[in-house]
Amino acid sequence: MRILITNDDGIHAGGLMALVRVMKRYGELTIVAPKHAQSGMSMAVTMGYKPIAVKHFGKRLGEDWWYLDGTPASCIKFGLDNVLYPERPDLIVSGVNHGSNAATASIYSGTIGAAMEGAVNGIPAIGVSLDSFRENADFSCVEALLPGILDKLLPALDRRFGLFYNINFPDLPTERIHGVRVARMGHGHWEREYQDYGTFLRERGHVPSEADCRYVAHQEPDEELYVMAGDFTDNGDNPADADHVLLQQGYVVVTPQNIDNTDRAEIDRLCAII
Repeated sequence: MRILITNDDGIHAGGLMALVRVMKRYGELTIVAPKHAQSGMSMAVTMGYKPIAVKHFGKRLGEDWWYLDGTPASCIKFGLDNVLYPERPDLIVSGVNHGSNAATASIYSGTIGAAMEGAVNGIPAIGVSLDSFRENADFSCVEALLPGILDKLLPALDRRFGLFYNINFPDLPTERIHGVRVARMGHGHWEREYQDYGTFLRERGHVPSEADCRYVAHQEPDEELYVMAGDFTDNGDNPADADHVLLQQGYVVVTPQNIDNTDRAEIDRLCAII
């Protein structure tokens, strides 16, 4: 099996290394990951005739490693068009993301955006996430439990156009995870999304320094700094099998999703009035 792998946390992220360790038992791996972190990019692509840096690290032990200085979806495009062409991968897997991509988080996620890019191209695709934003997150539960999920899922993949799978793991030791549940995408939103950067750091016991502003290329004297760090809020209308609800209860959740976001009920209603 030919497997194309990417993530949105960058080529050096621990989650990517954990995913590679899992997936190498399933086939030959091609890894095309972003040079830098690209979280929140959804299906954005790097375009506009901007030169894009690419580096090939070479092949070793059934793994072919590349990075591309672009979004996760761009990494999938490059893998399909430039690395593997004219052949195609049998499977695309994205992750393991640092942070949950359950509920409406999946709409923004670069990890899930890469899986969606696979779905656009008619290739079975899976996004995998762990509910922890810690840089040194423990991915041992993913490495222990993901093979059991894949052993059941891969032989039974539904190859309908647009379908992809979103798998989320709770941040728990393996022995404390209750099991695996199939779920639907939950409903939620974020509040207090943009916060004063200095206040944000001080509330966490950290005084902002010049190094904290390293991502601001040209900060003018009269500019203020904000950081996106909102609080996820349940909409209150979620069923018991909503993915983020089950995730909080300690289950691994598998959410089948689709790039076709047509509201079919609304089609019927509009056809009756237009």
